[in-house]
Amino acid sequence: MQQQGKLKTCAPLERNMYMTGLFGQNIIFNILSAFANYYMQSVLLIPSAIIGVILVIAQVWDAFNDPMMGTIVDKTRSKWGKCRPYLLFVPIINGVITVLCFVGIGRNYDVSQGFTGMNVAVVVFAAFIYIVWGMTYTAGDIPLWGISALMTEDEKDRRKLQAAARIAAGIGSGVAVLAFQPVALSVGGVLRTTLNMGSAQAEKLGFILVATAFTILGAGTFQLAGVFAREKIKPSDKTNSLGENFKMIWNNKPFRKVLLSGTLAGPRNLTMIVALSMVTFYFSGKDGAVAMMYLALIGGGLFIGMFGATALTPKLLEKHSKKTLYNMSNLVEILPDLAIFGLYLISVAINKPAGLTAIYLLVPTILLFFIKGACLGLYSAVQTTMIADCVDYEDYTNHLRPDGVFFSGQTFMVKIGNGISSLLYAGLCAFVGFSDVNIDLFNKFIAAGGVPREAMTIGAETLRAGAETFALTGGQVRGFFTMMFFAVSVLPAIGSVLALIPTRNYELTPEKLEEILGELQQRRRVAGETEE
Repeated sequence: MQQQGKLKTCAPLERNMYMTGLFGQNIIFNILSAFANYYMQSVLLIPSAIIGVILVIAQVWDAFNDPMMGTIVDKTRSKWGKCRPYLLFVPIINGVITVLCFVGIGRNYDVSQGFTGMNVAVVVFAAFIYIVWGMTYTAGDIPLWGISALMTEDEKDRRKLQAAARIAAGIGSGVAVLAFQPVALSVGGVLRTTLNMGSAQAEKLGFILVATAFTILGAGTFQLAGVFAREKIKPSDKTNSLGENFKMIWNNKPFRKVLLSGTLAGPRNLTMIVALSMVTFYFSGKDGAVAMMYLALIGGGLFIGMFGATALTPKLLEKHSKKTLYNMSNLVEILPDLAIFGLYLISVAINKPAGLTAIYLLVPTILLFFIKGACLGLYSAVQTTMIADCVDYEDYTNHLRPDGVFFSGQTFMVKIGNGISSLLYAGLCAFVGFSDVNIDLFNKFIAAGGVPREAMTIGAETLRAGAETFALTGGQVRGFFTMMFFAVSVLPAIGSVLALIPTRNYELTPEKLEEILGELQQRRRVAGETEE
């Protein structure tokens, strides 16, 4: 352990293994994002409206489960601390359930039968296992972020640790988002040709095999955080009941504003929810290699922007207040979001098969996603430090450190945001008819050699591929893709506008934070001398 004066800080090995744990945890999280928003809809063929209901119920329950888990964490007292015990045991449990999500009950939803018989079993199991996954994920996620406020007493050290943690989490997300689905599609293609399997069966088996491999990597690295991380700040003697914690959350004005802002920003989550479907259908036509190329170009631009902004956050915080950076990240993101949809509309007006893959439209699209990613990276990094400040504020005012409960607010915001986004997306899919029967036809059109993006140019004509005809028109396909681009751009822009409202008058100024940290450090020194 290193010392900076009398302040306990984080050793390099401990920091690096903590970051590795976040890398692994975010691989698992983004695997399940693919399950919830692509696999259930486009592989299992569960109707979009039913998926919307499943995801809203699961996300809302899981969100309100977060403060419960936060309360449990804050009440935990063990030889390992209050957060670390969960990091030692949860990763393997969550990993097993992750694989079960993809395995399901062994069959897909039969679009010709409606919501009866075995189709009910497919839906019920998918809903059950997804809800159970969310609960086990929460049991690891809250202590994983909560321990970041306990691993060092020094404010600058903590800012660097949390910024590095965000980068590690982003890299894990990037690995899963950029590679998981393309690899699964590629494996499915190999299975289809080598084993002479049907395209739907091969695609499903490809996802199961690749999900298992990615989960082993994710759970194994996630486990390292529990093995190596250490808690330097002693838990408060006082603990709250669940009811008292809800009251505390509301009474802590800075935290209440961060929580409301993050929840109102929910539509921004549509970017990640819809991106895989957008790339898989519009840019690549389910070709794994092509999907990986476009994910590397567009998703790579997004993630490079995120990493760059996150890495710069500690330096930016030396010159600007957290409130300024947080609000600017929301305000600036509105511009690239609206511009992305504008470029898509230009491609539709030109009405050429290349669409946004034309180099003169693709390059600015990548640049806009880069700017969008930078805004998201700055937003996430600053939000994490703001939550840690709110924990210090509660300790300062009420002599209680609710690390678990307040960092449960971070996952609460993500899950409520995902619930809102999933409901919006399900409604949009139902509105344009992008659901069970039509997706099945769309998949068969692609399997027969059709190119969905090129089908947009034929207007009211029925889709054809080779000798086969499919009961979809080019106009319907254009509606599908317009819906997707609207969901990844215009709706996130609305979320950014809404996120600005609660934090206009955020109380924790740099001067106030300096006063709070000085007082807390003095208390800890006095408490240490008393114990000696």
